[in-house]
Amino acid sequence: MAEALQSETTTETTDRRILRSRRMLMEALVRLLTQKEFEDISIQEIADEATLNRATFYLHYPDKNALLQAMTAARFRDLIARRGLSFTDCDGALRAIALGVCDYLAETTGCPTQLAKMPLEGSIIPVVEGMFLEGAAHHEMAPGVDSALLATTAAWAVFGAARRWFQTRDRIPAEEMAAKIETMVKPIFLSASQ
Repeated sequence: MAEALQSETTTETTDRRILRSRRMLMEALVRLLTQKEFEDISIQEIADEATLNRATFYLHYPDKNALLQAMTAARFRDLIARRGLSFTDCDGALRAIALGVCDYLAETTGCPTQLAKMPLEGSIIPVVEGMFLEGAAHHEMAPGVDSALLATTAAWAVFGAARRWFQTRDRIPAEEMAAKIETMVKPIFLSASQ
């Protein structure tokens, strides 16, 4: 988890105190999720569990949903790093993201019960959208193409296909599914670029 947090926040800050506080808050939320439903966890409980004060929580996150999203982003980026997936070119990036989403869904079953039950689209879709927006910034879009809408459409397509794969009883290997997702989603990007 620490490496995941590091990779997520390195671009934002390298201040060890900030990274430590964020890590402590994420770890506190994970521990609390083993005891109760997300909706029933208060910000004060998260702060207490992290041995930080409530004001420190608000210095880092506006609400507990933002903390959950940051935790999800950290876990997702950690999965991609552990797989050694690279984003050196656009062709590899889409497959890497699809594989990361498949891995994320498969690994969530080993997480605290409440985390495994949560609707993951609210936390993983924004992370994938952000990755697609980053990539779109390096390409010239066709006239009239809204990059944010493009990123949202592609993120939901990747997540939806990965979720269906995950819910299939005798599913194919994640690598095969990632290749299929890439084949289906790539035309969305090709039609939007010049």
